[in-house]
Amino acid sequence: MTEEGTKLSIYRAARTIKRRDNTLYNALRSIYEDSIFVGEINQLWPDLPLLANLRCGLWYSRRFHSTCYFKSTDGHTNNWSFNTSRLNLHAAHLAGQKGGCFIVDSTRRGKRFPDSMSKTIPIWTCVLNRAIRDFRKKFHDKDASTNGDSSTYDQCHEIMGEASLDWDCSLHLPLWVSETEKASIEERLEEWTERLKESGADIASLSACLKKPLRPLWISQRTLIWINEVPDHDSWDFTPIILVSASSSTGISQNRSTSEFSWSYIPGAGDDEESWARGLSPNLFWNNVYDIIHSGPDVCNQKVADIVEKSRVYRSYRGENAPQITVKSLKPSSLSHDELSVSSDISNMNFDMSRSSDEDSTMSWIGSTNLSVGTSRCAAEVPDADCILNCDHESISGPPCSEEAYLHLPIVTSKYDRFSLLNNLPSAVSFAKLNLSEGKRLLVCCSNGEDISVCVCLAILTSLFSDEGKYDGGKFFSETCVTKLEMRRRLVYICRFVTNARPSRGNLRQVFNFLIGLTSQQPSDDCN
Repeated sequence: MTEEGTKLSIYRAARTIKRRDNTLYNALRSIYEDSIFVGEINQLWPDLPLLANLRCGLWYSRRFHSTCYFKSTDGHTNNWSFNTSRLNLHAAHLAGQKGGCFIVDSTRRGKRFPDSMSKTIPIWTCVLNRAIRDFRKKFHDKDASTNGDSSTYDQCHEIMGEASLDWDCSLHLPLWVSETEKASIEERLEEWTERLKESGADIASLSACLKKPLRPLWISQRTLIWINEVPDHDSWDFTPIILVSASSSTGISQNRSTSEFSWSYIPGAGDDEESWARGLSPNLFWNNVYDIIHSGPDVCNQKVADIVEKSRVYRSYRGENAPQITVKSLKPSSLSHDELSVSSDISNMNFDMSRSSDEDSTMSWIGSTNLSVGTSRCAAEVPDADCILNCDHESISGPPCSEEAYLHLPIVTSKYDRFSLLNNLPSAVSFAKLNLSEGKRLLVCCSNGEDISVCVCLAILTSLFSDEGKYDGGKFFSETCVTKLEMRRRLVYICRFVTNARPSRGNLRQVFNFLIGLTSQQPSDDCN
């Protein structure tokens, strides 16, 4: 066997193992097991409300008092941010009314806590505390200047309550965040506090609600808690925001078994639900949790499909939006549960995937769009396209098409160059537009046919094809106010449910930024 064949076999083996472990049953069983831990922690302080950090955290309990939305990207190193579009003031109000709250989230990356808990929420609590301190100080100074006017005193007392001006505004970060990073964050706190004040947020009601400053606490499955020494939350001199990371952070694949089934534990299984949930929602899961868990790995997929379809029919009868969820495979041959993938009828797109009969060619035609995705190897061996867009870092030796019908763009993945794909997308889309407008069949290829080539294909399909999957040279895209959410849905739909590939998030982000750049160049008076 050649070295190239050996590498390919190892790659395929690794993909097979990953696909085998990341099954629907493994994900749902992992979520169920982690939810037991969340319930145990909640019982330590049963009076405190339980909040889910959207979207991953929503899977880890049957009942949540409310939800919140803190993004991990706002806490990434050197990308710290306080976003006024996600103030989550309702969470602060709820914590003030109840004396604290829980926030549940999880992460896949082998960390004990996601960055949303390590840095985003601590920044949030600190900025709110500083804004409340400044607000109270202003009213305290105003009261002093009026020489004890009774109406002003009553107003100040109503806003400040029984709290004193001795208000903790320190930045409380977990121990694993370095002092250097902490110092860099602290330099930006004043700017973020001013941004909060200028946003028009109701600091007055927040000040009246909170009797103690907000402060985060962290609990994971590795946290040691002495049950007989759990303090009452009222005994603390702060309002606790208890951050519960639901999943184990061993980072090692764990094979577990019961008296009936064996299964593999997936940390942070609730993340990225479009790629594995098959139309199942957290609410549907918890309404049928015991039927699903006791069904076992062999019939779990069918059980979930039945539950989702039954719910769809019920909602359809009630006149609610109920798109049909279908389960299909890329291959017409015999199917296994690991090879099934979900396709959701989003918008009116009707892209269908057909795969070349040559198993090694890995060349996939997308419906009747004259557009296909494949490997650079298949581009050299299978002359089944009129033109080739080669995104591999190596050129194809003797491509089976004319020089005018071949374009080589040596694109590297975002892991090595964060802007390589973004910088080459304009040339890729122009080349595709030139050839597709003449009715030619275009092959987009890269080294594995599953990452960069798929992302380039996504950009072409979104910018040059209508919502029905018809080539229009970009007319639909230029005349339609495509929002960020809608573009994300289109990308997820094409990527997850048609090509069945797994492009990296960094590359997908570059495609998204490219499309955003196109829309920003168009008139947008009617767009919101």
